[in-house]
This record gives sequence, structure tokens and C-alpha cells, in this order.
Amino acid sequence: MGLGAIVAEPRQAMEKRPMFLKNAWYVACMPEEIAGKPLGRMVCGERMVFYRGQDGAVSALEDFCPHRGAPLSLGFIDKGELVCGYHGLRMNPDGTCAGMTGQRVRAFPSIRSFPVVERYGFVWVWPGDAELADPARIHHLEWAESPEWAYGGGLYHIHCDYRLMIDNLMDLTHETYVHASSIGQAEIEESAPSTKTIGDEVVTGRHMENIMPPPFWAAALRGNGLADDVPCDRWQICRFTPPSHVLIEVGVAHAGKGGYHAPAEFKASSIVVDFITPESDTSIWYFWGMARNFKPDDAQLTATIREGQGKIFAEDLDMLEAQQRNLSENPGRKILKLNIDAGGVQSRAVLDRLLAREAAERAGRIAASAEASARAVAAN
Repeated sequence: MGLGAIVAEPRQAMEKRPMFLKNAWYVACMPEEIAGKPLGRMVCGERMVFYRGQDGAVSALEDFCPHRGAPLSLGFIDKGELVCGYHGLRMNPDGTCAGMTGQRVRAFPSIRSFPVVERYGFVWVWPGDAELADPARIHHLEWAESPEWAYGGGLYHIHCDYRLMIDNLMDLTHETYVHASSIGQAEIEESAPSTKTIGDEVVTGRHMENIMPPPFWAAALRGNGLADDVPCDRWQICRFTPPSHVLIEVGVAHAGKGGYHAPAEFKASSIVVDFITPESDTSIWYFWGMARNFKPDDAQLTATIREGQGKIFAEDLDMLEAQQRNLSENPGRKILKLNIDAGGVQSRAVLDRLLAREAAERAGRIAASAEASARAVAAN
């Protein structure tokens, strides 16, 4: 099983590093969360308000009224404008003041606006430098655009470091214990995973042959019209991509039919969707779901799978929050890393590299700006 320790690292040294990438696209909310009203949400330490204007486009502003500092998310939408719920100051999508009864607002200070894109059934936001925001960098989701796929998911607010969730998803050995009644089985920890880093992506995979499907996958086989009481081949292929996305190809096929590559008529396969959006150093917005390419028009099957998956992720929630409490109370303790942790370890290595690069690039831009200002002053 390869459970030998590979390294132990003091957590207090780790916590001095920057926590999350700012120049990246994160899922901020789902469209239904901003139906007819503003939504306040913190993303990467930035308090934001999201709302839909009269033209249907989504805007994201700093959640701070320039009048008295009240949260704009406590206001309302009127004729496509965001109205502060305290004294009625009206805001434009670019962060400038649109108007206020009995008051000229032309000289009022602006507030920050954030690049935002609605795509693939999610609202994405860029919390970093706006001039660097490129919608082409949003993670491509082929299944979200295809009628051959169905998706069902939800949202959890979890009090844990976002990297703990990445660790959890990039090592599914815990399923044997945390999810014993649904997707866990002994064969998971008996099958060693293989892990590799390709550029900024980390892939860890595990394949199990000639095993009986656990309850969740037995139900999926039945949902696809297949026998659930025969030996199967099972697979888990976890893919981490920055800043904090984990997509997991999972499934079972009747044994001897090709496993992962088996024809559709012999398997039930899906993609577990995990978009992890940091709220703070120790809390996240966890957008979870499952996309499947069998019986995509069966709404009842989608609802059933969503309900089952929601219960599974709720079990992770309890464990992760308890883990975070322990780690917060013991910042100097060394954390043991095992061979099975390679997916999370390599994902963190990618993050550390990108965080260092982002910090260096930002320092360079600040230095260049200061130099340009100094030259302008000298020229005058």
C-alpha cells in the first residue's frame, strides 16, 4: 500500500506563506443565488456584492457603500441599479455612484469593481488585478455545454483551509473510513494510486479490478439499467488545476469489459465536480456536483444522485471542520505525510510555485509604477 512516511513539516512555517492566488477565476455563486436580489459573499478575503443589472449582466462590486460604509448587499435592485439599503445611494456596475435623492453624486468616490463572467452555469469572479483578467483562462467544462451530459450539485460553506479540501479530494483513501456506507470499500486502500504533475495540473489515479460495487455505485448501475450484483472494475482519476479546482473521473464497469475504457452499455461513469473558493484563511465556499453521461434526460435520477452525493459531502464537512479546529489549536505540531498523500502534496507544490510567481510579478509591477511616477515628477 506504500504507507511509508515521506516528510514531516512544521505547520507554523507553512502559514507564513501567501494563502491563495488572487489573479485567477473562482466560482463566486450560482445564478439562482442572485435572482432579483444582491448577494454578499467574501472571496479570497475580499467582501463583494453580486447582482444582475437591467440588461441581465452580472456585476461584482466591493460590498461597501461609499456614503456610510454599509454593506451594499443589504440593499436592493431597482431598474437594474444597486441601491444601498441604508440611505438609498445608487451604484453603477463600474463602481461609480449613479445617483441619490436630493444629492449631487458626481464627486463621490468610486468603489472597486471586480471582473465577473457568467459561464457553464456558474458566476466566476477575478479577485486580483482587473487588468490581468482574461475570460479565456476560465477552466473549460465540456460537459456543461453538451446535451449528452446532466449535472446536479449544490453549495456548502465549510470552516476549513481550502488546501485541506484539496488534500481530501486528491487522496480518496479516506472513502474507506469516512464514507463506509456509500462509496467506501477496502479495495480502495489496497490499490496504490499513481500521481504525476503535468505543468500546473496534478493527476492522481487509482484502478480497482474485479470488485463488488459499493452501495452508491450499485445504485448508479441500476440507474443505468445494468446489473449491480456482479463483479466490476472501478476507477478514480483526480485532476487538480489552479487555483483550486478538482475534477474527478469516477465510475464502475462490469468486470472484463475494459474498465475505464469500457463501452457505455457496460458502465456507469461520471465526473465529480469540485470548485473550492476560499472565503478566508480558514473557510471556503464549496461548489460540489456530479456530471454524468448516462440517461441525461432522467431528472429523477439526477435528483437521486444529487441527494446521495450531498450526504457524502456532508460527511467530509464534519471531518474537515474538526481537522481545522485541531490544526488551528496546534499550529506548531508537525504533520506527517504519507505516500498516499502525493496528490495533495504535489498540488500544494504547484500552488506554492504559482503564489511565489504572483508575488514576484506584483512586486515588479509596483516597482515599475513607482519608477514611472518618479520619472514624471523629475520631468516636471
